[in-house]
Amino acid sequence: MVLAHQLSLMAAVIIVGGIISGVFTATESGAIACLYALILTVFHYKELKLSQLPDILKKVAITCGMVFFLVATSSAFGWIMAYEHIPQNIAAGISSVTKNPIYVLMIINVFVLIVGFFMDLAASILILTPIFLPIAMSIGMDPVHFGIMLLLNLSIGLVHPPVGTALFVGGAIAKCSLESTVKAVLLFIPVLIVVLLLVAYVPAVTMTLPKMFMP
Repeated sequence: MVLAHQLSLMAAVIIVGGIISGVFTATESGAIACLYALILTVFHYKELKLSQLPDILKKVAITCGMVFFLVATSSAFGWIMAYEHIPQNIAAGISSVTKNPIYVLMIINVFVLIVGFFMDLAASILILTPIFLPIAMSIGMDPVHFGIMLLLNLSIGLVHPPVGTALFVGGAIAKCSLESTVKAVLLFIPVLIVVLLLVAYVPAVTMTLPKMFMP
């Protein structure tokens, strides 16, 4: 029993260890961990038969296709925003309205939170980082602190409709309707926002550990 748990936990070791060591990227680590889990399930636990593999791959293809469609549409929305210079205009508006760090961070977080509801995380990072990072640094915010705040903010969008990539994936895996999944997850959104505010306004929450490793 102990060996079985140890073998299962090796999936996490493969993902984290592989990324930290630079052997493979985050995406590649997920694929390798899936292959490891497949081999473990078929040959060690023997809970899965190779004859079931085609049906499993079909379900995976359906789920991935749904996610890819969401990513594609949100990326198109991000292109429209970039083409219309909406983020740049908002950034210029923030700089002209106030220099108070409290208000600047509040405006940035509200805007990023709204964008995260409609755009994929990767597209949002590429568009918003070069716009808001200079503003954040101008009020004395550390780039590492800003990066953590931005990622946490955009991650909330992964569990919030209408895009909510994690909602669709989780619902598909658990075989739950989107409505029931949203109802269950929305209860945690206020808690996530409170954590976001702590990260934004209390630098020690995120910067204590990184500063220990800084020269």
